[in-house]
Amino acid sequence: MTDSTLKGAHCLAVLGTGSEVGKSVIATAICRVMQRRGIRVAPYKAQNMSNNSGVTPDGGEMGRAQIVQAEACRLAPHVDMNPILLKPTSDIGSQVVLLGRAINNRTAAEYHGDKKYLLSQATAALDRLQEQYDMVVLEGAGSCAEVNLMDHDIVNFKMAAYADAPVILVADIHRGGVFAQIVGTLQCLPARYREMIAGFVINRFRGDINLFADGVRWLENKTGKPVFGVLPWFSHFNIDSEDSVVIENQGRVVPHLLDEPAIGVIRIPHISNFTDFAPLGQLAGMQLHFVEKVQDLAHFKAVILPGSKNTRYDLQWLHDTGWTDTIRTYCREQGGAVLGICGGYQMLGTAVHDPDGIEGQPGTTGGLALLPVETVLKAPKTTTLSHFAWDQDNGQGYEIHMGQTRVTGGEALVRILSRNSIRCREIDGCMLENGRIIGTYIHGLFDTPAITRRWLKMIGLDSVVVSELQGPAARDQAYELLADHFQKYVDMHQLIQACLPQTAAGRKT
Repeated sequence: MTDSTLKGAHCLAVLGTGSEVGKSVIATAICRVMQRRGIRVAPYKAQNMSNNSGVTPDGGEMGRAQIVQAEACRLAPHVDMNPILLKPTSDIGSQVVLLGRAINNRTAAEYHGDKKYLLSQATAALDRLQEQYDMVVLEGAGSCAEVNLMDHDIVNFKMAAYADAPVILVADIHRGGVFAQIVGTLQCLPARYREMIAGFVINRFRGDINLFADGVRWLENKTGKPVFGVLPWFSHFNIDSEDSVVIENQGRVVPHLLDEPAIGVIRIPHISNFTDFAPLGQLAGMQLHFVEKVQDLAHFKAVILPGSKNTRYDLQWLHDTGWTDTIRTYCREQGGAVLGICGGYQMLGTAVHDPDGIEGQPGTTGGLALLPVETVLKAPKTTTLSHFAWDQDNGQGYEIHMGQTRVTGGEALVRILSRNSIRCREIDGCMLENGRIIGTYIHGLFDTPAITRRWLKMIGLDSVVVSELQGPAARDQAYELLADHFQKYVDMHQLIQACLPQTAAGRKT
């Protein structure tokens, strides 16, 4: 290990006062800060619940947040970093992905019955990481003080205690009530867990940070624990979000009243992998909007149907809400461009069949009939990193889907050159009318600048400038900016002394 006084792997846990307080971003920041200090650091989250997932180099599926954190550590993601992934398929049920492979669908009650076995798998994964790295940054889930769930919780304090990890408690001042968040959390915890909390980071501050000095002193006097830092809101860089709450409650958009051309993404109920579109949302000269309520689409330059964790449910939702007729009118009568990715690709076809009840009750749901394709949902689940070519332009993406799609017309979209580093000669997707209607299984389509430019040109937005700093390169730059931001506002010397005392000697803070 380079320039380190660590003796064996040390663990640090980042837990939160609630959901969406910034645990993932804080953990990502710590990962990059420690990596820049020469520490071999890896991320870990025992159990993640998200439909925003990705694929490892060996074809395993894991949560997007830990892939982001692995990138911040400058590591290839590995399923040990997120051994359990729950992908919600309904209000009470989820697909369970264990060590990168989908193993079953479980209701919440059924899942609790599996906890003992799953906990053993999660701790074994953490043990393996500790053998390979010098430091592991654990991320918690939701609130770490849900008293009704604490006995069954395998993500927060139970895992931090197993790892003998000091805890940084993250609170969100933007939500309001930050004092009650922190003090209330401590009051809800048993004494043994309160003692594990080394200090606090307050996230998403707006305004003059000096005016909060009295608040910091009050918290420290009240709790006897330090506030390591108060992080101001940032907007000069973007870190991929894990939870779809960031795209919820989107109102109607009136594109013809906007200063720039707009692309619309239909915000379906079980949307997955919405970060596919982050590169589009960061382009100057155009706007990207997630739209949920049915509205006229005529003035959008293109409409995207995203991936779904429950394709037939979301397809039926399109029919029931009136979106189906609106999208057909936009495409057939108004000349609009439509792109479907993964589940969205399946929805654009004539039908989606589920004879084995992969997503729920067996049956068939009619599609939008905009592409000549038909899908049968069936195991096993495809999870691949895929290298592809769209004519002369090469790209790198990934595939996560249950099902096989039969194409009966149109043109193939891309050639698959390799999957999980194994060379192949296959085709993917379907294209009609010179690219006005497109479907593909490839996620991460817009991580490659040349692919983005090709699609924008097809929809008449070739004037939009696409930088070469896109996809992985842009994300790496964002991690650098995040680490700078974190170190500027967090007392790293105090944090290291309190949480990682054996790293403090001989290090710059």
